[in-house]
Amino acid sequence: MQNSPTTPRTISLIGMPGAGKSTVGVLLAKLAGLDFNDTDLGIQRRAGATLQDIVDTQGHLALRALEEAVLLSTPLENSVIATGGSVVYSPATMQRLRAAGPVVYLQVDLETLSRRVAAAPPRGIASDSAHSFADVFRERTPLYERYATHIIASGDGDPQQTALHILQRITQDQPAN
Repeated sequence: MQNSPTTPRTISLIGMPGAGKSTVGVLLAKLAGLDFNDTDLGIQRRAGATLQDIVDTQGHLALRALEEAVLLSTPLENSVIATGGSVVYSPATMQRLRAAGPVVYLQVDLETLSRRVAAAPPRGIASDSAHSFADVFRERTPLYERYATHIIASGDGDPQQTALHILQRITQDQPAN
């Protein structure tokens, strides 16, 4: 399914670390005929450090500020944007993403997320070190739900099916030209 008049020119993915934003995003970009932009990589390029190094040396608030700066300056058009999990703490960034096109929340249950994150190397999660992963999940979930134009349950299906489901949902919701 290539970019058609009903395919949005920008699709943003939001959700917790481990939700599959990068994995699903690449597949969605291919299906939609769009570029793919993983903003975590943009943050790392700009900082010259990994997300975990930024959190360790400068703190989680510095990572959030850098994330906001990257997302407010990144070209969005003709792209699937895989955001960092803390993007929802920036109203300015979320307003920009929503103005550009659909914002899809990849909804995954806490147990699945915890398992995925535990199996991966440290991710540089932008939260207070006193907060558990469950605390972060409880704090962010209402924000994801508030800013999302579409909520897609993505914990059970495979990434290709999730990408296809997203594309079907968002193209159904687009007005014909």
